Amino acid sequence: MPRPMRLNKATLATLPAAVARPAYDLDAVSTGIVHLGVGAFHRAHQAFYVDDLLALGHTDWAICGASLRSPDTSEALDPQDGLYTLAVRSGAGTDLRVIGSLRRLLVGARDPEALIAAMADPKVRIVTLTVTEKGYCHDPATGRLDEAHADIIADLATPERPRSVPGFLVEALLRRRAAGIAPFTVLCCDNLPANGRTVARVVHRFAELVDADLAAFIAAEVAFPCTMVDRIVPATTDADRADVARALGVEDAWPVMAEPFSQWVIEDRFPAGRPPFEAVGAQMVEDVVPFEHMKLRLLNGAHSTLAYLGYLAGHETISDTMSDPAFARLVERLQDEEVLPTVHVPGVDLPAYTRALRERFSNPALRHRTWQIAMDGSQKLPQRLLETIRDRLAAGASIDLLALGVAGWMRYVTGRDEKGGAIDVRDPHAARLRALADDAGLDAERLVEALLGVREVFGTDLPADPRLRAALVRALGALLKDGAAATVAAA
Repeated sequence: MPRPMRLNKATLATLPAAVARPAYDLDAVSTGIVHLGVGAFHRAHQAFYVDDLLALGHTDWAICGASLRSPDTSEALDPQDGLYTLAVRSGAGTDLRVIGSLRRLLVGARDPEALIAAMADPKVRIVTLTVTEKGYCHDPATGRLDEAHADIIADLATPERPRSVPGFLVEALLRRRAAGIAPFTVLCCDNLPANGRTVARVVHRFAELVDADLAAFIAAEVAFPCTMVDRIVPATTDADRADVARALGVEDAWPVMAEPFSQWVIEDRFPAGRPPFEAVGAQMVEDVVPFEHMKLRLLNGAHSTLAYLGYLAGHETISDTMSDPAFARLVERLQDEEVLPTVHVPGVDLPAYTRALRERFSNPALRHRTWQIAMDGSQKLPQRLLETIRDRLAAGASIDLLALGVAGWMRYVTGRDEKGGAIDVRDPHAARLRALADDAGLDAERLVEALLGVREVFGTDLPADPRLRAALVRALGALLKDGAAATVAAA
């Protein structure tokens, strides 16, 4: 039996009329942006905005997307001429749109020289990044470069064949400087605190270890604007692929799913020029930090809390978790009582924002798995929950609900669920966390003591605060004794 036809330039014309498609000539655009970390979030977010820009006639801003390690995206989309489907799901149904802004795909591990050359191209004026928190080879507790990271050590030894984000950025900037080409702007779109400044710090330190003059050049000439990005993008399943194929009439190897809501707040610092992002719905501002705090603390902090506790209680997705009245009430109290007092954004109705977040979490059309959100917790906790805890402790305010979220992570990284089954903990420190948990056993005081000692997560200040320690012991003790569902109901 012949394989079904694939989505590509040749089959675009065969798609049903209800499927939106690129409103521009795919062969008439040129690359102005290189993106590192071309995963599902980028394809549902930044590439979606750029697709709109190209449709408005800003045709010199197409994207060259690069995966640093895995060839999966390239292998899925190269036979499709870079095209893929964005499926926007809500209770009202699903809207399908073919995105064409990714005009080239590279794999850094396979051909680092090709990626460096693309970044050094004079037509490229922006390099965007979604490599997740762990992709920056930094210490999440301090925001500094982890100079003992294996990729950093390797890149310092052979800078012309980089593996890490700092390695690729610095080598490309070095080549542009040598050729007399103005540097690109580095636009981080990951959930890091003060993400632009964090990436600038990491890149500058790496450059110092390579060449002091280059480091001075980067400090003086390269812009690292801060951003805030927001869109819920669940992992694509085989069922999603089948649904999209039925609707298109052709096969799409890797469509992406997303909610209707999307937000992009960008600090307006682009010395090399930029497209009119504001024309396609992005917010250009002088200071992103208030928006960043709003999103990291109210959305991401609640998301992580739901993920750990919901997974332990047996809920597969966030919407499943929110359908439990006790969890819905927990999130409402967490946001309104403990997080909102730490967030201040001029001109934003924060109570309305939190209500909208809870509606988004409850969207039954999005199968956003608790296990997916629970990944890489050691990298996420500092900015999602611990910074809020620091502010609450400084104010002498309660942290019981925030501590319950952290205790959920502590229970999760033991690697065993409440029925004794194995948890597939995906985290850069998974083996270390599991060893600490095994040594401590299922004893709340010993487990809290052991995990608070992970300086990369908790720093040195939080472990010394008896208020946090006591709150964690209480919450973790309840989780171990009564289970997540009963503990959340009691809370």
